[in-house]
Amino acid sequence: MDPLTHCAGDPEIDGATDPVIDPVIDPVTGFRVPPSWIEICQDQQAREKIRSGRWVLLSSGLLLRRGLTTGTTAAAACKGAVLSLHGPVNSVDVATPAGVRVTMPVIADAGFCVAIKDAGDHEFDVTKGVEIMASAIPSTQVELVAGKGVGRIRAPGLCADLGKPAIGRSARMQIFKAIKEGLEDACLDGVRVELKVPKGKTLAEKTLNPRLGIVGGISILGSTGFVEPWNEHLVGSREDEMRMAKRLVVTTGRTGLKFSRILFPDHFAVLIGSHFDLLKFEDHQESILCGLPALILKWAWPEVLEGTGCCTVAELVEKEPEHKNITLALERARRRLPGTRIVLLRKDGSIFMDVV
Repeated sequence: MDPLTHCAGDPEIDGATDPVIDPVIDPVTGFRVPPSWIEICQDQQAREKIRSGRWVLLSSGLLLRRGLTTGTTAAAACKGAVLSLHGPVNSVDVATPAGVRVTMPVIADAGFCVAIKDAGDHEFDVTKGVEIMASAIPSTQVELVAGKGVGRIRAPGLCADLGKPAIGRSARMQIFKAIKEGLEDACLDGVRVELKVPKGKTLAEKTLNPRLGIVGGISILGSTGFVEPWNEHLVGSREDEMRMAKRLVVTTGRTGLKFSRILFPDHFAVLIGSHFDLLKFEDHQESILCGLPALILKWAWPEVLEGTGCCTVAELVEKEPEHKNITLALERARRRLPGTRIVLLRKDGSIFMDVV
């Protein structure tokens, strides 16, 4: 899941309003890094590393390296495959949805490419080191085919339509951009690219995919192109920052984070993914738990789907938005977080339920 991050320039966070002659902005999250954090960092290249998007600076002065998503890795494999139609390739440069370009090592020749997923300093990334492969053959059009190890959608409300490959919208756009860049560099008009994850089916058993309704492999995702470096250092740092905020909104994913910044601009926004153990609010805090329904309702009541006939929470919300189990799960969430406002969002950012 997506780990922690937060929004830029929040006045509730110490140092965010300090005058900065040479501001350092994290290009992935838009966070304006407080000068005091940089001052205590021992790395003389801290500013350059942060601006590259590949590194995150914690309030303790510790730098952690971001990983790359399956979407970025797949984009690199596809571009490498296209470029290798004209000869061996050992690295490719691809754009990320965050607007930052990254260079990845690949092994590519004769239209076949292998890229290995870089997890950065994320200690719990189950897709760390997975090989994503692509093969390319010249064609009259641009075509992307999902092969072995790429999951398929078998439940509604997920990253793609029923029966389609589990490739998120941002990742798909990133991959096609990489393919088109490869075509331009290789002076080709069209290409057919097949994307594979040889160990995807086995690896998917270690993820939430089977329970979500994605079968046969892993998902190719990535709303920014980067994976936050989730580890124990990051947990401790974000817990301290959460306690410092007077107005706090905690969210479970990138969609929730994006819309939380719009819906609650005066709140400090923190993304916790599935780490609900961090939900420890202070009595003086104005706290909100905001996000898509699935994680929040399953956390509040793991048996929320029992007796519904639905395979996923997304399906339940879509088919029976007023089902009693949704109400019961929210009641349990309220008991676990007394005094915290709970806001469930639809994918378009509109509010599905708002419990004060």
